[in-house]
Amino acid sequence: MTEAAPSGVAPNEFRRWMARWATGVSVVTARDGGEDAGLTVNAFLSVAVRPPSVLVSLTRDADTTPVIERSRAFAVNVLAADQRSLSERFARTLPSAEKFRDVPFRRGATGAALLDGTLGAVECRVVAWLPQFDHVLVVGEVVRQETGRDADPLLFFRSDYAVSEGVGHLGLPAAPGP
Repeated sequence: MTEAAPSGVAPNEFRRWMARWATGVSVVTARDGGEDAGLTVNAFLSVAVRPPSVLVSLTRDADTTPVIERSRAFAVNVLAADQRSLSERFARTLPSAEKFRDVPFRRGATGAALLDGTLGAVECRVVAWLPQFDHVLVVGEVVRQETGRDADPLLFFRSDYAVSEGVGHLGLPAAPGP
C-alpha cells in the first residue's frame, strides 16, 4: 500500500503524474569562497521580466543549496540535447570537485561556473529564499544573461530524457483552414 500525503495524494503517484509534464533540463551552479557546487534541475521558471527574475526549486539536502544560501548568487545553465552526460553527472551524488572535473567552463560575473556549449545561461542574485516542505524555492534577479549556441534543447519527459524533433517542430501550429 502506498502511503498518502496529508493531501490524500501518494508521493509516488504524484511523481508519475508530474512525469507527464515535459521540462527543459538545466544545471544550477554556484561558488562560495573556493567551493564550486552544481546540480541538475528541471524545476526552473521565469518569474517576471520587470525586473528579469527566475525561480529554481532545490532540495534542502542538496550540496549546492547551502553554497547558494551563503553566496546569495547562482547561475542557471540551459542544456542542449547533446549534453545529457552533463545532466547525468550533475544529478549524481558526487563531491563537487568530481562533478566539475574535466568539464569546460568559465567564471561568470557572480563567480558561478558557466558551462561551455549550453543554449545559454543566466546569472542571478538571490532576492527570496522560500523554504517549502523538503525544498527551497530560490528567486533570483537576473544580473547577467548570455545566449549560447543555437541547438535543440535537452528535455525530460516521463522520467527519462527526450529530445525535440528539431527546432522547426517546436513552432506554432498551422493556422486553421478556411
